[in-house]
Amino acid sequence: MALRSASGQDRILTLPNLITTVRLVLVPVFVWLLLRPAHRGWYPAALLLGALGVTDGVDGFVARRFDQVSSVGKVLDPVADRLLLGSAAIGTVILGAIPAWVGWLAIGREAIVAAGFLAVAAVGGTRMDVSRAGKAGTFGLMCAIPLFLAGHASDDWHRLAEDLAWVCIIPGLLSGWYAVVGYVRPAVAAVRGGSAATPEETAVTTPGEAAR
Repeated sequence: MALRSASGQDRILTLPNLITTVRLVLVPVFVWLLLRPAHRGWYPAALLLGALGVTDGVDGFVARRFDQVSSVGKVLDPVADRLLLGSAAIGTVILGAIPAWVGWLAIGREAIVAAGFLAVAAVGGTRMDVSRAGKAGTFGLMCAIPLFLAGHASDDWHRLAEDLAWVCIIPGLLSGWYAVVGYVRPAVAAVRGGSAATPEETAVTTPGEAAR
């Protein structure tokens, strides 16, 4: 399903890229569910967001397992993550499904990371890999936001869902902001044309952006 070039990574039509594109296309569907009156769409929105979060790991696994890593995927995947998390965080804060301070910490982190990566690219710096702490932070948010939504739904397990959301969000925020601090040195190195290694001094092999 992949169109290969001599370099092997200048491919567009790959299964991981298709999965990521589907994630992008379904972001407006998530927003529509979130905005339905009387919280009627909150539980379906939580399920959809959880499923879309899982695809962030699926596309990375498929890319590695079937040798479909591509340059397009390395760009498209983090863009999809930022849009999905940004939409989810902003929407849930506005609608009161998540504490405002939690939501703004999550939004601020995503905005800083996105702006930093774009700034490095704009000045011609080498591509930065995503750190393990960054991926852990994203995973925590991907788990916590659907659980907060489910916690405000009318299902029987809503109290348990909200408790689990707090279990996920605290380490997720801590890891995410730790990653922001850790990106400073590799960002400077990337702008100067040096190594784009992560603070762990290794390329990330966890699901998602850097696996692509």
